[in-house]
Amino acid sequence: MPKSIKDKLKTREKQNRVMLTVLLAAIVLWPANLSATDRAPTDNRRWESQRKQMVAFQIRARGIRHPDVLGAMNAVPRHRFVPYRVRQMAYQDTPLPIGDGQTISQPYIVALMSAVLELDRSQKVLEIGTGSGYQAAVLGELAGQVYSMEIIPALGQTAKKVLQDLGYDNVHVRIGDGYQGWPEKAPFDAVIVTCAPTHVPQPLQDQLAEGGRLVIPVGPAGDQELVLLKKIHGKIQQQKIIPVRFVPMVDKKGRTY
Repeated sequence: MPKSIKDKLKTREKQNRVMLTVLLAAIVLWPANLSATDRAPTDNRRWESQRKQMVAFQIRARGIRHPDVLGAMNAVPRHRFVPYRVRQMAYQDTPLPIGDGQTISQPYIVALMSAVLELDRSQKVLEIGTGSGYQAAVLGELAGQVYSMEIIPALGQTAKKVLQDLGYDNVHVRIGDGYQGWPEKAPFDAVIVTCAPTHVPQPLQDQLAEGGRLVIPVGPAGDQELVLLKKIHGKIQQQKIIPVRFVPMVDKKGRTY
């Protein structure tokens, strides 16, 4: 074989090796690039579409028309507040388990409880029962400052991290007994309780500002009523809203209040 041909073959073989190396490098890097630039937006669009359907068919269609509440429900990514194993159900109108025997409330109930509080950005809210942190995030879209208490440390710490990751700097999470409220931050324009005692805790009533509202599920398991209390001229007025089913309010030893 003439030398010129051998030289050309060697040159081509060298070029092929270089091209193969470049191709292999591209294959290795491709999944990471795809995940960062293509898959994430697709997932985001899918979650956003499900969230819009949730608001349209589970909340607005059932009579909740408060524009700020609808906007908050559209804004908060509920899927970020539920465990991965149930994430595909995040926008269904149902409670979901979040661990430690607790649940995240169904979207309609979150919207209803938020709507009856009639919040604005100048107001300060106390939440009892942080749980997943989802209700706290919705409140963070509606109020100026949110103080949320959780008695189960693991849930409180997880919720705090998710809220921080999502940028809710106006939501403050504390581990403690919610029955006693958060007296050093009182009075509150609104109080929301997401677990059910057998009676309305007196400390929470005492921490209401004049004109303040308290929404809370009350009663034993199987016979709970969601009630709204208002403090008018220093006196508490109460009205029933709907029958509900919440996890019980417990103390640090797990005893029901």
